[in-house]
Amino acid sequence: MSPDRIEEPATPGSPESPARLGRVTLVGGGPGNLGLLTVAGLEAIRGADVVLHDRLVPMDALSEAPRTAQIVDVGKIPRGAATPQEQINALLVEHALAGRNVVRLKGGDPFVFGRGGEEAEACRAAGVPVRVIPGVSSSIAAPGLAGIPVTHRGLVQGFTVVSAHVSPSDSRSTLDWDAIARSGTTIVILMGVATIDEVSRALLDAGLPGDTPAAVVADAGLPTMRTLRASLDGIAKVTEQAEIAPPAVVVVGAVADLSLEA
Repeated sequence: MSPDRIEEPATPGSPESPARLGRVTLVGGGPGNLGLLTVAGLEAIRGADVVLHDRLVPMDALSEAPRTAQIVDVGKIPRGAATPQEQINALLVEHALAGRNVVRLKGGDPFVFGRGGEEAEACRAAGVPVRVIPGVSSSIAAPGLAGIPVTHRGLVQGFTVVSAHVSPSDSRSTLDWDAIARSGTTIVILMGVATIDEVSRALLDAGLPGDTPAAVVADAGLPTMRTLRASLDGIAKVTEQAEIAPPAVVVVGAVADLSLEA
């Protein structure tokens, strides 16, 4: 982003009397890398009056917005400061009702464990036109950037993507971890850095062998990207020792032993 661009606070502005109704576009950005943003997503940013973004977007994409565009940081830090989702919804609607072309830029696909569904519903409830430009999900992009295919002929015929933002023992968890362990698929875990120890134990208790290959891909698409590998019974310790912090993706299964990175 250009150094003279001003990041506006995440607070609604005063509605204007627009000559026309604005619109909202939910854009999925590649995890951390401008090169993973779709052509359609880039075109939407270039035509925006307002861009609301989180901390995981490819930041270079923000410099593609018009110099007159308002850039609003609505990011959420895990277990830290966060812009409430209701406030984000309100900002989208208020700017669009003021006649502005609003882009909500996500650091991944808005519909893969994002709040894109809620944002689209809020816009439609307010009569605001909304469209979705899908992005590249971290669940396949992060392993791919690390040279780990989530499927591979002869090894595994599918993959299961889960969110571990709550642990298997948490009352809010709706996942059947026993079934996931028995699925015979690669298991890709998003938002699981803080819960990797409990998740690993749940998979082991469900019957996955302790020597099942596992890998953690941190900061995918960024210069700080790194990949750690271990067995399932050791991946939590390796993650902790390396002081891995979000964003990171965990891959469990035979493919985690592969390294096809050029």
